Amino acid sequence: MRITQYSDYSMRVLIYLHAKGEKRSTIQEIADAYDISKNHLMKVVNQLTQLGYVHAVRGKQGGITLARAAEQINIGVLLRETEQDLGLVECFRPGNTCTITPACRLTHVLREALDSFLAVLDQYTLADLVQPHHQPALARLLKIDAVQLETA
Repeated sequence: MRITQYSDYSMRVLIYLHAKGEKRSTIQEIADAYDISKNHLMKVVNQLTQLGYVHAVRGKQGGITLARAAEQINIGVLLRETEQDLGLVECFRPGNTCTITPACRLTHVLREALDSFLAVLDQYTLADLVQPHHQPALARLLKIDAVQLETA
């Protein structure tokens, strides 16, 4: 299983926001921290806002923050909501034309593997990904200024 860059960026945005705390962040700030495209992140943040993971405030003093507690953001659910296609192979998708589907066990094996993958992710929340004792190191790696954290 390989997740898309879109889902990867979605998780990174939420990790950044959680590491920063209550203080608002900008998309540019997050893009700079991860050295990724601001334009791509704008699409990601827009969907995260629509899904209720992120709260966005427009304007000069605007920015984004988490819209819910990190303990309420389930990683498995997030992945299901941000991945457009969890159909690992053709036989998982509508319009399957694979000739061997009726006699093939691969479908069952891959379905079991995907279900197991998602079941593991369902056991974790955003809070599990950003443990308090790792937050200072994470903030340093993401170039979140300690002053920003103190004023949050």
